[in-house]
Amino acid sequence: MRARYKKCVFHFRVASGTSRGMFYKRESWFIRLEDQGRLGTGECAPLQGLSRDNLSDYEEKIQWLCKNIYKEIDDLYQQLKDYPSIVFGLEQALLSLEKNDFILFPSDFTSGVQGIPINGLIWMGSIDFMQAQLHQKIQQGFSCIKIKIGALCFEKEYEFLARVREKYPDIELRLDANGAFSPDEIMQKLERLSAFKIHSIEQPIRAGQREIMAQLCRETPIPIVLDEELIGGFTYKDKQELFEKIAPHYFVLKPSLCGGFRAAKEWIDIAGKKNISWWITSALESNIGLNAIAQWTYSLDNPMPQGLGTGGLYTDNIPAPLAVKDQYLWYQPGKLWDLYFFK
Repeated sequence: MRARYKKCVFHFRVASGTSRGMFYKRESWFIRLEDQGRLGTGECAPLQGLSRDNLSDYEEKIQWLCKNIYKEIDDLYQQLKDYPSIVFGLEQALLSLEKNDFILFPSDFTSGVQGIPINGLIWMGSIDFMQAQLHQKIQQGFSCIKIKIGALCFEKEYEFLARVREKYPDIELRLDANGAFSPDEIMQKLERLSAFKIHSIEQPIRAGQREIMAQLCRETPIPIVLDEELIGGFTYKDKQELFEKIAPHYFVLKPSLCGGFRAAKEWIDIAGKKNISWWITSALESNIGLNAIAQWTYSLDNPMPQGLGTGGLYTDNIPAPLAVKDQYLWYQPGKLWDLYFFK
């Protein structure tokens, strides 16, 4: 087996904001495996300021992986344990190599028979910008809308949500605060927001405050979703203890941030024993990573709307057989991939 890699930079169509700041471009590294005429491709896509990966020597670690690809897989995972997005890229590449294709998990999704229900995502920005996004998502047929909050003045966000609920009384509203609120203010804000029939709110306070988060989950008028709380070097026991301590209503999983499919499945298995619901979200990967996540997500048979509608974010995304239509993500078998950067 041989391995090589390529770095690519993708550019957002419109600068996209969260309470952590604005996104203008995105860097990804692609691993390409070759073995006896077969090819496999995977995407390593760390998120600046959020991933646990050590970004100071990130590319050097990918170089190391390519030089040592002949080693046992468990040895590679051990050496890459502090680089969850590289582990995920390797996992994708090996599955792709095995199938000699981009269909990693054959199903009714990859045959184009069924789509995956997804939420429409509203990025932070001016109120006019958010209203324009919302109008577009409703026109596209979305009935589940996820809105990023926490960057603007709370009163402005509150007024915006009030108008949204008044105009669209039946849509499912999910909120994502990305840890923007302080423990002192959060309960008051949740009580006010609960007037809008909010489905759930992701990470209302920053990660790492387990006692406070546990109390919040017990007392909140809006179901709490863990997100950034799950980013870290967790053992199986650590994962059990976190769920026992906090007892969230939901959690979201990003395979690039938690260490790939194997690590993500541990969270799901533990949650199943505790009746904690979940959904999957991409971490702004290009279509390579999004394709792998979507196929895996479909195999899990979760009927909830997933966070997988990110393929259209970039002006220069990799041409792929993925499309969003009528609040579903579809795979189009007749459309070809174009890995122009490896030619």
